[in-house]
Amino acid sequence: MKDINIEHWIERMKEGDSSAFQVIYEWSFPEIYRSAVFLMTEKNEIEDVMNEIYFQLWRSIDKYDAKRPFRFWMHGIALKQIQKWRTKSWRRFRIFEKKRLLEVEEHLFSDRQVLEAETHQEMLTIVHQLSYKLRTVIILRYYHDYTLEEIAELLDIPVGTVKSRHHAALGKLRELSPYFEPEKEQELYVH
Repeated sequence: MKDINIEHWIERMKEGDSSAFQVIYEWSFPEIYRSAVFLMTEKNEIEDVMNEIYFQLWRSIDKYDAKRPFRFWMHGIALKQIQKWRTKSWRRFRIFEKKRLLEVEEHLFSDRQVLEAETHQEMLTIVHQLSYKLRTVIILRYYHDYTLEEIAELLDIPVGTVKSRHHAALGKLRELSPYFEPEKEQELYVH
């Protein structure tokens, strides 16, 4: 997220200014969208989840505590909405679409803002092989630069659990990737 005077726009949005919402939307969309792409397994549902995320932003902006970083708060909204969507999808899976959802689909992305290089596509494919819990920790740690403590707070789980998931995820990535080297973990960053 590029630097803007976000506090100014938040105050205007709290006053009901829809143009302020548009500024905040455009400012935060690329990073939030990238998170949704990495965390969602059904590409065709990403747009719906993004709508839910920004609807929730509009509804809950009055609850935002200015003492906390807005970016962090926004990721909290995104994670909650993605998890909510996953729960709904799981229910649909069990009730209506069991056969269709059992088929594994390969994700192809044409959005060059999300994946700027072919190696990122390959890494995405590998990261998508992780379980949702492990994938979430990897995305928050390496794509959004959150500390393990911040991830624990965002996910509302103990730091020890985050460390365990982080360790398990890195082990799985080493296993899955022919070119993943432990000392090169920092190369997971996508900016």
